[in-house]
Amino acid sequence: MRMSALFLRTLRDDPADAEIDSHRLLLRAGCIRRVASGIYSWLPLGRRVLAAVEGIVREEMDAAGAQEVLLPIAQPLDLWARTGRDATYGPLMFRLADRKDAGFCLSPTAEEAITALVAGEYSSYRDLPVNLYQINWKYRDELRPRFGLLRAREFLMKDAYSFHADTDDLRRTYADMYAAYQRVFDRCGLTFRAVEAQAGEIGGDVNHEFMAVAAIGEDDFVWCTSCDYAANVEAARRHGRLHQEVPVVDAPARDRVHTPDLPGIAGVAAHLGVEPSELLKCIAFDVDGELGLALVPGDREVNPYALTQALAPRSARLYTDDDFAARPDLPKGYIGPDCTGAALVVADPLVGEERPWVTGANEIDHHVRHAVLGRDFRVDLWADLVSVVSGDPCPRCGARLSVDRGIEVGHVFQLGTKYAEALGAAYTDADGHDHPMVMGCYGIGVSRIVTAVVEEHHDDRGIVWPDALAPFAVHLVALPGKGDTAAVVEAAEALYADLRAAGVTVLYDDREASPGVKFADADLLGMPWRITVGAKGVARGVVERRRRADGTEDELPLAEAAARLAGV
Repeated sequence: MRMSALFLRTLRDDPADAEIDSHRLLLRAGCIRRVASGIYSWLPLGRRVLAAVEGIVREEMDAAGAQEVLLPIAQPLDLWARTGRDATYGPLMFRLADRKDAGFCLSPTAEEAITALVAGEYSSYRDLPVNLYQINWKYRDELRPRFGLLRAREFLMKDAYSFHADTDDLRRTYADMYAAYQRVFDRCGLTFRAVEAQAGEIGGDVNHEFMAVAAIGEDDFVWCTSCDYAANVEAARRHGRLHQEVPVVDAPARDRVHTPDLPGIAGVAAHLGVEPSELLKCIAFDVDGELGLALVPGDREVNPYALTQALAPRSARLYTDDDFAARPDLPKGYIGPDCTGAALVVADPLVGEERPWVTGANEIDHHVRHAVLGRDFRVDLWADLVSVVSGDPCPRCGARLSVDRGIEVGHVFQLGTKYAEALGAAYTDADGHDHPMVMGCYGIGVSRIVTAVVEEHHDDRGIVWPDALAPFAVHLVALPGKGDTAAVVEAAEALYADLRAAGVTVLYDDREASPGVKFADADLLGMPWRITVGAKGVARGVVERRRRADGTEDELPLAEAAARLAGV
């Protein structure tokens, strides 16, 4: 492709609304352009990268035994009503009605559509297993679209769905898809970790997220420095024995102290001259309409997902400002573990340490010192409640855990029979008995991969595309200069033709522009190799080769350049 003909305008300055490197560079390099909040057009260079990711994903899905289909983006709302997810997705879902007022949605995912499809085609154990996938656009009406492609309202996704006669067969496909995902992200040049995760709106008992390591990632994940344990912070648990015996603590009687205008942990700790870890944080929550208290040390945070899991199947949620407004008897910021009216007190094992605590006094502007478990307050249920932090022990091996940030680029689920039961996807076994199909679900954020790759592979001059995803393998730059311009142009044109004949994808900068402009654009666009054809080199029969990733340079004989580059 000649740059003089390429639909491209690079930007010299960073766009004002670009908050992260990938968004900034993809805009500057002319890969994408904003159409509306969270919605982007893909220009030729960006589309080639997207197609390269699609190609890798498609190859690995086909190799894993999945078959490609294409499902509609506009889906009937009644399918979603049958699973209850029309309500679960709520305002995240784009909804529309046709001229007959029939309800539709723009697909945010496709469990309902694929399950209905398979239910209509397959009904025998002999039909199973089957694994179907698509690469298609998805739509979610994000409350706050941000970070370019990272949190967009329209995004390209690969979603696969497998159907099985039993859980053992599902596990085999799950392992195959898990391995295929690892190959996809390796080939895309990502540093990633597979982590245990929460299922969210999708559902299922067993699932893993694939997190591309990135400082700007929207998700925290935990990993062990010694073994292979990894989990997102919602699913992560620290290594600790659930407390069973109340410790015997020799401490003075409780002492009520005045703490004016100090509802926060840090302020109280400073006022009393103690460490935040010596305070007992009492977090109010609603459990089936009753008041509950979650107890953790003052230097730790309650993991709401852990609390919900500990109390299942009861429904639990942390109190909001509206809840406190409806309960003026609860002194927010001053609640103690012996609060009158608490129907359930849940504590993290850290609360079982042999020590007295500073707690709220259940009265505005007051706390108590020397509160002792078993003497001054009770615990009804012990559960892992704290959010894991760096330095906590691993739940598998006890070694040190570390917390990093990442971008979710893939998620795999063992769904079970949730959707099959709701949508009638059943099979008849060899004895003539009917059973719901057992399902797996496997998603990859194709457009998100592009963001994650740029976040990992860039420098202060521009994008540094991995070989497998680069729009072109070679960026050919012609610098006619002031000497024998005809010879330089002739040599560059010949090399351009030879590279294409050798099967090398090449972007040829044939524009009438200064060397500085051409080199700056080459660095910004980030092709793996830059080949410079200049007057001095042509006179000596050589061209300059520069590797974008590390800046190494050498010279190639002009006559051998195409063949040498075809072999890299």
